[in-house]
Amino acid sequence: MTGRFITLEGGDGAGKTTQAELLAAWLEEHGRTVVRTREPGGTELGLRIREMVLHERGHIAPRAEALLYAADRAHHVETVVRPALARGAVVLQDRYIDSSVAYQGVARGLGADRIRSVSDWAADGLVPDLTVLLDLDVAVGRGRVAAARGDVFDRLESEASTFHETVRRAFLDAADAEPERFLVVDAEQPAAAVQRAVRSAVGALVGITGEGGPA
Repeated sequence: MTGRFITLEGGDGAGKTTQAELLAAWLEEHGRTVVRTREPGGTELGLRIREMVLHERGHIAPRAEALLYAADRAHHVETVVRPALARGAVVLQDRYIDSSVAYQGVARGLGADRIRSVSDWAADGLVPDLTVLLDLDVAVGRGRVAAARGDVFDRLESEASTFHETVRRAFLDAADAEPERFLVVDAEQPAAAVQRAVRSAVGALVGITGEGGPA
């Protein structure tokens, strides 16, 4: 039995963790095996890389940053994602290649095509069955993060608003380029409304019908 690979993308504060938690519970209620994971940080090695790229003090060269994400992805896909898919699980993942393209390829100016090529090689060509893009105004997202954690931001969250606006535009451009893979949801809606939209798309993908009610 082949599993399904679903990624969640979006800017800071868009609600990826909340939506993944709600979706995982719903899928498990309907008998699906779910593996929740994230990039970076879905493995022990990934946790160490996450600490470096998000919390390391001092400057990290953009190419080094991109390659650290790629290294995490290569190990994560081989040791976590592909084995779970082979077991027939639904993998729900917070961030994947689209984040690297948006953050490092576009916002860091390294080149979207170049970063996608490196990322595809690292992932050995693994493409999500569905990518949920939680689209949110940058100011609203930063306000949510500040409300949840105070003014404590990681390296990427600390970038200027213009950087995050560029990231948002890059995500939307990716969705425009691959509408068959992306579901774009207005993340400024209440969480229950967002979840209904997500469940409708995921239910169609995994064979759960008529169950996309309120969260």
